[in-house]
Amino acid sequence: MQRSHTEKTSTYEAALLARVLHPEQDDLPPTAARALLRLSFDQQDRDRMHELAVKNQADELSDDERRELESYLRVGRLVDLLRARAKLSLAKHKHNA
Repeated sequence: MQRSHTEKTSTYEAALLARVLHPEQDDLPPTAARALLRLSFDQQDRDRMHELAVKNQADELSDDERRELESYLRVGRLVDLLRARAKLSLAKHKHNA
């Protein structure tokens, strides 16, 4: 099965973000790490993502909605990487305390 352009772009973006953000590093100050852990989508965005996901499963997304869903996914990956680094950093500080 051949992957779509969007899937390839998404994979490239995730790899680039990981190389830039280094989620495996644990060197954030505790204050910064706690701030990053507070990052999240608000309820309106979570509701919209759910709506788009349901339409996607039913193969009913318009082109604009598909782009919107892809944007949510990209931002979500970024937040996930930042939170991973924050969690590692807090664990290190707790262990060293």
